Amino acid sequence: MPSEKKSNIGNTWGAAWARFTDGPVWPVLIHSVRTAVAAVLSILVARLARLPEAYWAGITTLVITQSSLGAALPISFDRFMGTALGCLFAALVANYFGPSAAVYGVSVFLLGLLIAASRLNRSAYRLGGVALTIVLLIPRTGAAWGVAFHRFAEVSIGIVVALVLTAIWPDPEPPASAAAKK
Repeated sequence: MPSEKKSNIGNTWGAAWARFTDGPVWPVLIHSVRTAVAAVLSILVARLARLPEAYWAGITTLVITQSSLGAALPISFDRFMGTALGCLFAALVANYFGPSAAVYGVSVFLLGLLIAASRLNRSAYRLGGVALTIVLLIPRTGAAWGVAFHRFAEVSIGIVVALVLTAIWPDPEPPASAAAKK
């Protein structure tokens, strides 16, 4: 009789583990661990580079990290190009004009034209606008070029870490899509 109880407990735990690892929770858990590792690595690399706002590397990693490298690449390209153009344009504007609502509004509009002329998409415009906003509107003690460079470097670190980790540690396929391929 005692061995039956032990056997039933073992079967119960085994069945519970099988439901856990085969269900929707397991892929989310793995993705969460992978994303957390990537975000921490991004911040550590940015701190190692002595960037003043290393948290942007972590934020970028959270935006970029996707379940597959194929899904992450277009997002990364948009983020990289939008940030580069937004930082470059904002630094240029900040050298000639002070921060004001009018300068900001015209700059956002002109950035949109620049993004369109570069044949980039709305995602690049949106992300470039975020970079432009940070460089133009956040109070700074140094030159706008320095702020723009730091912002670009922090975002670039986040992109690279997210892509490298996605390439070497891909998300497991959810059970439904794995079964569909068979």
